[in-house]
Amino acid sequence: MTQFEHDSIQGISSDKQDASTLEEAKRKGVNSAPEYEDPFGNEEFADVKYRTLYWWQCGMIMIAETISLGILSLPSAVATLGLVPAVILIVGLGLLATYTGYVIGQFKLRYPHVHSMADAGDVLFAPLGLARFGREFLGTGQLLFLVFIMGSHLLTFTVMMNTVTNHGTCSIVFGIVGLIVSFVCALPRTLRKVSWFSFASFGSILSAVLITIIAISIQRPGDGKVDATTKTDVATGFLAVTNIVFAYAGHVAFFGFISEMQNPKEYPKTLFLLQGTDTCLYVIAAVAIYVYGGKDVKSPALSSTSPITAKVAYGIAIPTIVIAGVINGHVASKYIYVRLFRGTDLMQKRSFFSIGSWVGITFALWIIAWIIAEAIPVFNNLLSLITALFASWFTYGLSGIFWLFLNWGKYGESKRKMFLLVVNLLIVGIGGCLCGMGLWVSGKAIHEDSSGASFSCSANSG
Repeated sequence: MTQFEHDSIQGISSDKQDASTLEEAKRKGVNSAPEYEDPFGNEEFADVKYRTLYWWQCGMIMIAETISLGILSLPSAVATLGLVPAVILIVGLGLLATYTGYVIGQFKLRYPHVHSMADAGDVLFAPLGLARFGREFLGTGQLLFLVFIMGSHLLTFTVMMNTVTNHGTCSIVFGIVGLIVSFVCALPRTLRKVSWFSFASFGSILSAVLITIIAISIQRPGDGKVDATTKTDVATGFLAVTNIVFAYAGHVAFFGFISEMQNPKEYPKTLFLLQGTDTCLYVIAAVAIYVYGGKDVKSPALSSTSPITAKVAYGIAIPTIVIAGVINGHVASKYIYVRLFRGTDLMQKRSFFSIGSWVGITFALWIIAWIIAEAIPVFNNLLSLITALFASWFTYGLSGIFWLFLNWGKYGESKRKMFLLVVNLLIVGIGGCLCGMGLWVSGKAIHEDSSGASFSCSANSG
């Protein structure tokens, strides 16, 4: 047999195998054509390469994205719920977030083409013949969630500037400054470039929290009374719970992060690095600041010390206030970018059109985030609304649905599977409860809170 004949037979065999794989995928309702098996295509000769992250780099990005604004609301949540219930919730929800994050990784390994919640929606709804609906439904939810988080970072930026400058100018001006800074930092197209910001972000929030803990332990603005439990109404208590949930609300971006890892199979190490770090830091910061700050501890927590110390803490926290928002903004922009240019080589080029498209998408999303920040100018209320609408599902409920989908028809195979079936049904229920109750309490709080006015020049530093 000649070499030509051998190559021809091999090529025909390969083609048949690809066709068989594609046909099987279509039969199962999964969009996994060979060119979409990886969201960024073949990068061998690409000008811009995306799959470049080591597991520890991805871990630092996830830490920077997750450990940011959420930690600043935890001491007030402890004051509302009491020390014992709050610690149980912080640790318990952290462990649950670790499990749901692991399920997301398993889903990604089963369907490597999934780059976003929209792709996951395509997979979930395809067996029902509703793949397009699932894609648009979850994709829109993911995009809105990320834009709302971006808005919360712009809101915190205005709080920081008002604190540092003693309300030196109109709060709207500070918001626009935050918008410009965030937009400029979000211009790099790959996460590897953004990853170097994550070290500064984590060091920033860690330093700011430590300064606050040390200062508040010396100044002791509280009355020295620590309540193991407290009496509170359902609405106020559940509002505090939603703020704890928000502290773990990074899962929405996990598919995108895994897609840019060199070896996605190392994702569990990345996840454990994140969850071990954030849970420990959350417990320490929340308890320490509450113990010395008392029942009237403020949110964001950096405002709980003396004016001078608060200025120092906010100044040091500037990198995380900006960078954590930038990472969420990057994921939001990347979702639209990949959606527009997937299957082409435009993402991998440094052409005027590809770069201009990225800049335009990024700028538009930050404008929308700024509008949200100006419309809901109260920190806790904005976090609660975000949690109710999105984090309830993307961090918890949806992962339960992923597990049920991955194990369809196998629920009774073993006692372990039966136990996990109950666990994941409970997770779906938790997501639904957080969504329904959260919408009620956040809507009630926004309606009744008169401490902030939309699109106002007044100070919002508490």
